[in-house]
Amino acid sequence: MKVRLMAMMFLQFFIWGSWYATGGNYMKSHGMSDIIYLAYMVSPIGSIVSPFFLGMIADRFFAVQRVMGVMHILSGIFVFAAPLVGEASQGLFLVFLLFHMLCYMPTVGLATATAFHLLKDKEHDFPFVRVFGTIGWIAAGIIVSYLLQGDTTALPMYVAGVGGILMGLYSFTLPNVPPKGAGRKISARDIIGLDALKQLHSRPFVIFVIGLLLISIPFASYFAYVPIFLKDANVTNPAFKMTFGQMSEVLFLLLMPWFFRKLGIKWVMVLGLAAWTIRYALFSFGAADAVASMLILGILLHGACYDFVYVASQVYIDQKASAEIRAQAQGFFVLISYGVGQGLGTLAAGWIFNSIMGDGETTLQQWQSFWAIPLIFALIVTILFMFGFSERQVDKKRAVVLE
Repeated sequence: MKVRLMAMMFLQFFIWGSWYATGGNYMKSHGMSDIIYLAYMVSPIGSIVSPFFLGMIADRFFAVQRVMGVMHILSGIFVFAAPLVGEASQGLFLVFLLFHMLCYMPTVGLATATAFHLLKDKEHDFPFVRVFGTIGWIAAGIIVSYLLQGDTTALPMYVAGVGGILMGLYSFTLPNVPPKGAGRKISARDIIGLDALKQLHSRPFVIFVIGLLLISIPFASYFAYVPIFLKDANVTNPAFKMTFGQMSEVLFLLLMPWFFRKLGIKWVMVLGLAAWTIRYALFSFGAADAVASMLILGILLHGACYDFVYVASQVYIDQKASAEIRAQAQGFFVLISYGVGQGLGTLAAGWIFNSIMGDGETTLQQWQSFWAIPLIFALIVTILFMFGFSERQVDKKRAVVLE
C-alpha cells in the first residue's frame, strides 16, 4: 500500500512540476511577458476554490478516488490544450490554464486525504510517502528542461497533460475511500474553517497567520520569475537548475524533527523566514554580474524557505487544533498561504515586473532592482515575526510529529 501511495504522490506533483517552472519562459518567448503574472494567478484561485469544492462535493457525495480520477483527467486535457488554443488567443490560453488548476488544486488535498486514510501509522509513514511528491517534481524538471530542452516550448504542458490523464486513470485503481461526511448538512462555516479559526483564536495564532500571509506575498515571485531571471543570466536549463531547490527540500524535510527538538516551532519558522531574506539578497546582489554560484545558492535555500515556513506552519496548526477541527484548520492554512497570500503576491510581482522591465528586453540591472523589493519585504516580515510571535505552550510530543 505504501508503494502505491508513493506512486500516487509522485504522479500528483510530477504534473505540477512539469510546467510550473517553465511557464514564464514559454510565455516570454511567445510575446506574453506582460501577462505572466495572470498565468500564475490560476494557482491561488484554485487554492481559494479548493476548500469549497472539497467541503461541498468530495467530502459528502462521492468516493475520493473517483473524484480524483475525473478531476485529473479533466485537468490533463485542459493543460495539454492550453498552448494549442493559445496560438489563437492569449485570453484562451489563460482560461484553459485556469480550468486546469481549478481541476488540479483540489486533488492535492484529496491525495493527502487518501494517504492519511490508507496508512496505518500516519505520523511515521506519511513523510516518507509525501517525499515522493517532491521526487516527482524533481523528475519533471529533469525531463522537460534537461532531457527535452523545453524551457521555452509547449512540451512541458504536453508532458503535464499526459501525466494528468495517467494520474486520473491510476486514481481509479486506488482502494475505495468513501466520503466521510455523507449525509451531513453542508455548512459554509465548516468549509472555510470559521469554527476552527474561532477555537484557535489567540494573540500568538493571529501573529502567526499574519506572518504566514505576509511571507506568502514575496514567495509568489519565485516560480513565476526566477526561471526568466536565470535565462537572462545565461544559466542553462533553468527549470532543471530549479529542481536543485526540491532536492534540498528532501534534505530539510528529513532534518525537521531534529530542528524542532533543538529550536522549537518559533525559531524554526524564523530560520525559514530568514532564508527567504537571504535568498532574495543572493538574487539581487548576484544579478548585476550574473554570479551563477550566488543564484544557485539562492535556489538551494528552497528547502529551508519552504519546509521551515510552510511545513512548519502545518505542524504548528496540528499542535494547536483539536481532532474535530484539524481538517478545517489545515484548509484554512491553504486558503491563507496558497490562496490569499500568494494571490496578492502574484498581483504585486506582476505589477513590479511590468513597471521595472517595461516592454523591451530585460537587463540584469533591472533584475537587481526587481529582487531588491521582495528582499526588503521578507526582511521586514522576519523582524516583525521574530519580536512579535511568542508561543510558550508547546506540546513536545506533537512537535516531533515528523520524526
